[in-house]
Amino acid sequence: MKPKINKELLPIKGHYFLFSAGTAPVVPFMPVLARQLGFSSVVVGTIYSILPLIGLLAKPLIGFLADKLQKHKLLFILAQGLTAVAFFCIMFIPSIATTVDFHCHHGEAILNICPSNTDDCQQNTLNAILENKTLTCTMKCQTTESQWDYVCKNWLGGKGCSQKEPFIEIKSQIKKISEIEPTNKCLHFHIEHDKAEHQGESVVLQCPDKDIYKSKCEVECDDPFVNELLRDSSFIPNDEVTGLYQFWLFFVCLIFSWAGMAVVVSVGDSICFDLLGEKHHLYGQQRLWGAVGFGITSLLAGVLVDAISGHSVIKDYSIIFWMTAVILGLDMLVSKKLPASKAQLSSNILKDISKMFLSPRITVFFIWCIFIGLCTALVWNFLLWHLEVLGNNIQGCNGQNSMKTLQGLAMGIQCFGGELPFLFLSGWLLQKIGHVNAMSLVLGAFGVRLLLYSFLVNPWYVLPIELLNGLTFGIFYSTMASYASIVAPPGTEATMQGLVGAIFEGVGVSIGSFVGGLLFESIGGSETFRIYGIVALVACLVHIIVQLLLQKYSKDKTGKLKPKAQFVESFCEEIENNKDCS
Repeated sequence: MKPKINKELLPIKGHYFLFSAGTAPVVPFMPVLARQLGFSSVVVGTIYSILPLIGLLAKPLIGFLADKLQKHKLLFILAQGLTAVAFFCIMFIPSIATTVDFHCHHGEAILNICPSNTDDCQQNTLNAILENKTLTCTMKCQTTESQWDYVCKNWLGGKGCSQKEPFIEIKSQIKKISEIEPTNKCLHFHIEHDKAEHQGESVVLQCPDKDIYKSKCEVECDDPFVNELLRDSSFIPNDEVTGLYQFWLFFVCLIFSWAGMAVVVSVGDSICFDLLGEKHHLYGQQRLWGAVGFGITSLLAGVLVDAISGHSVIKDYSIIFWMTAVILGLDMLVSKKLPASKAQLSSNILKDISKMFLSPRITVFFIWCIFIGLCTALVWNFLLWHLEVLGNNIQGCNGQNSMKTLQGLAMGIQCFGGELPFLFLSGWLLQKIGHVNAMSLVLGAFGVRLLLYSFLVNPWYVLPIELLNGLTFGIFYSTMASYASIVAPPGTEATMQGLVGAIFEGVGVSIGSFVGGLLFESIGGSETFRIYGIVALVACLVHIIVQLLLQKYSKDKTGKLKPKAQFVESFCEEIENNKDCS
């Protein structure tokens, strides 16, 4: 007997597959791309604390436009196009100039290069470079008006000093290998005093004891490995980031892409639940196709980036943007077959929020979404960053050779080993243990997962941990979407989906990203994951206790406590067809 295929559900399955496959090549790699551009964890955490708020604003706004214009599916497809274009534009953002510290004092002219990891491997590579060639570097150094007096007197011999420019450009050779010294995880590149040039003329860089010249210099050398070290050592100070046009281009592109994704996810889930009707428990079997798409293309993207980049520390991410553009274009074509959502996004979300919070259980559900958002933010935005740091610590300058492949494998296991089977089984599991118990299970699994990350030393050992993504995302997302659909008052299903999504991302993920970025910079990745893991386990215990109390007691209209049976009955009347009431 041939299996029965519900052809009506094929377009929504196709959408989930293609949309996840299209965003998978770029979304996981955006934080590490920002790191490569020179942005610190604080900057990345701040960016990812703002982006969920964009989704929070976009959902009700697009809902209002959809209701006003009666063009739900059109706006849904346009949001997909906006997502594709915004991500694709990131590929064309120019790289940020590499700046390092330079000082001239006590007879020494020195470039201080401080890569994220300094080890014997880098030293040996530098030794080989300088033994076989003369390393020449060009420096463009910031020079104030008072510093020009120093430059004219000690370097230029009084020539060409009539016009004091904000920069001076010097080309010079680096001394022999014996004078490159590792100190405090930095490399001191000593410059040959008498082998320098300025505007094509030879100059001598004199560095007297009584005076000092300190500056930030853009540096480029005639060796690709040295330039990679320069890029790796050039983290931009947090207070200078907003002065870079590259930062604003990057940020604006992410804002538009996140707004587009927020609308697509919210309207897509609404369409899905419309198609399922009363069969809410089958949602996971539709959503799992997103896990399939995400797993395939994230793994492929990681392998391709490593293959194209070769052994370079600086990765070439151009292929992932092309993958996203093509696949999301296909998703737009498939989405034309989707029916328009019958439910409408509310344009008066504040009124609906006030009604939702009247129920103690729904209030607890919202708080649960926030805590899951806190934990999810750390995994989404800083797990790959953490793996790169671990790779540098144990493998030195070879630590990044296969890093994108490892990160792609981690994404693939998250999807195929964890998310896919648990999304498939989510309907059965929710019917067996109920939504409330599933919420506690997700919090506990997150606590264990984050603690395991905190004890990692070898980044490759992350792979088995990723199986827990089945509980922390597969069961979580099915529980959140299904419970939201069940508890929504009649006619507000789409509003409720947008509301819980806004609480999860706009509050939970936003706060988790900001705090995670601060902790990452101040105490490091391992300690940050440990703190978050402990918080998740404590939240799990509190959630269990609160749910037991809610089952046992509730206040009646006179303020007296009612026994469990009366409360359960009243709750079941409030939430029709709730599986937790049976």
